[in-house]
Amino acid sequence: MIDLSAAHMESFLEMMSAERGAANNTLISYERDLEDAYSFLKQRGVKPTAATSDDLRAYLSHLAQQGFKASSQARRLSALRQFYKFLYAEGLRTDDPTGVLDAPKKGRSLPKVLSIDDVSKLIGQAEQEAAQGGSDPVARLRMHALIELLYATGMRVSELVSLPASVLAQNGRFLVVRGKGNKERMVPLSHSAIRAMQAYGAAMASDNATQKTPPPESPWLFPSSGKAGYLPRQVFGRDLKDLAARAGIRVAAISPHVLRHAFASHLLANGADLRAVQELLGHSDISTTQIYTHVLEERLHQLVQNHHPLAKQAKKQD
Repeated sequence: MIDLSAAHMESFLEMMSAERGAANNTLISYERDLEDAYSFLKQRGVKPTAATSDDLRAYLSHLAQQGFKASSQARRLSALRQFYKFLYAEGLRTDDPTGVLDAPKKGRSLPKVLSIDDVSKLIGQAEQEAAQGGSDPVARLRMHALIELLYATGMRVSELVSLPASVLAQNGRFLVVRGKGNKERMVPLSHSAIRAMQAYGAAMASDNATQKTPPPESPWLFPSSGKAGYLPRQVFGRDLKDLAARAGIRVAAISPHVLRHAFASHLLANGADLRAVQELLGHSDISTTQIYTHVLEERLHQLVQNHHPLAKQAKKQD
């Protein structure tokens, strides 16, 4: 058996990128997780290509003893599964040692969700600030456009900040979003989202035209001077929390992903079909979308407990 080498790792990551369409962050995560597993196996005197199921089970136990959460252990195991499948397919292993390993059990946490009133406050605050202008009117219009687009479509934040500038030229009410694995899906836009996006685009073009040295034309809707060329999601997340604070919303309850959750939950609460929401969110498996039905079930349970006459009578007797 040959040992894990830089060539094996590079070939695996190239396959994940080319054939699976894995994002750069995903590739970095795989590399880090596999290097950690390799370090553990090396201490046991085991080559990765010769590791048995017991060796890998010992690694997972080691992670648990180190205090890693079940979700983190599951992520490491997922990386190992992908890697050993690759080794098997390439003829570097005659079996897959991860096939008999059970994923660490973890509780399924319900997503945080904003109420419709809170979302209205947030959008209202962004709209008000955009109308006021201030010292940086383009930034305020950009924030309003980001909020409107995110809540109107339920996009992932990475999909939102990396939208191409070409969307400004679209006249329809639908937007084509490129998601995980480079899969495209079509999402509808609200009238308010279209207006906010167009107002931002016009302001950005006007601002560029008035500068003595106009910046080079960017292919991104939300350009940035950073390495990626578009607005970093961390910057948007920070600005979103600042906006929430000004709107009187608890900062700990807000994030770009929470708005994605709100989009899905509010659709389902108003009678949308689960399959339709799955398509809009870009979930490959409907079981991922079903987490939102649990949110609704919990709220329905609380509603009955708090407002049903028999439930109230039982509380009084207790």
